[in-house]
Amino acid sequence: MKNTVKVKGVTIGEGMPKICVPMVGNTLSNLLEEATYLNTLDADLVEWRVDFFEDVLELDKVKEALNKIHALLHNKPLIFTFRSAKEGGEREISSEYYVSLNIEAVKTGLVDLIDVELFSNENDVKTLVEKAHQYGVYVIISNHDFHQTPPKEEIVSRLRKAQDLSGDIPKIAVMPRNTADVLTLLDATNTMKEQYATRPIITMSMAGEGVISRLAGEVFGSALTFGAAKKASAPGQVAVDELRQVLNLLHKSL
Repeated sequence: MKNTVKVKGVTIGEGMPKICVPMVGNTLSNLLEEATYLNTLDADLVEWRVDFFEDVLELDKVKEALNKIHALLHNKPLIFTFRSAKEGGEREISSEYYVSLNIEAVKTGLVDLIDVELFSNENDVKTLVEKAHQYGVYVIISNHDFHQTPPKEEIVSRLRKAQDLSGDIPKIAVMPRNTADVLTLLDATNTMKEQYATRPIITMSMAGEGVISRLAGEVFGSALTFGAAKKASAPGQVAVDELRQVLNLLHKSL
């Protein structure tokens, strides 16, 4: 039986894939407006993509924003994510600041999960996992390939490495060049689920061709999918209300 991740009444890895909506505001006022709007959507979790935030290099302002976002989101689980430019994010920061930023977020007690990039320095990954778990925060260990879809064996290998590094939820997102690439991602997801996963996993094929992977997670083994509010944070994200309808339809058929 695959372990689940339970946070604020949301069980990831059980039943329908959970819907997460990213916040991508670049100013505090934009973020607060976004958080207020997200409360009207049928989403299960919220991800703050802090790499979009113009004051991300000032820890005090990051913590101030976290306080205000948390107050608005009430009981929705919050993922704290700095996505590096090399993995599709808005900017690069030093590895030292990446570690500090995530540790400070964990220590606030205001985030439920952090996203740590698999291809960060391995010691940094281990440090962040240990610190997060010390404070009762879950860790998504992620990899994003915006250029291609690696072979099935490589996708499975990366997910297994994230699991071996004690990530609570291994995640991979890849870019398809054709429909065969989408099938590769789905096949890798199913193999990981059936043979190796001891915890929930998140997988997706991006862009238009990959949309099916965002919808069919319950069939192939992906436990969470990302839906768009007003602005998508990655290519191929579907609006939350449409996403919920399709997930419900598939769930009833299984």
